[in-house]
Amino acid sequence: MTLEEFKEKNYGKRGTAEREELESGYENFKIGALIHDTRIQMGITQEQLAKKVGTTKSYISKIENNIKEARISTLQKIVELGFGGQLELSIRL
Repeated sequence: MTLEEFKEKNYGKRGTAEREELESGYENFKIGALIHDTRIQMGITQEQLAKKVGTTKSYISKIENNIKEARISTLQKIVELGFGGQLELSIRL
């Protein structure tokens, strides 16, 4: 059974409420994990990142641990001010 088949069997087809909740949770987890991994690779602490971004260590921790969802504006600050990168978003239909 593929991952897609498993998700469809246990959470329904894309578009159903249960499936969309699962997919949304995965995306939030992925963003938090990316922030965490990048921060570690750059050798900076949550506190240092928070200071650069203008937020708290607690908030950075909550994003990294999928407790809070990051707003796009906050994500942009983390990427640009915290990591020195550029945030690019795309929408596929």
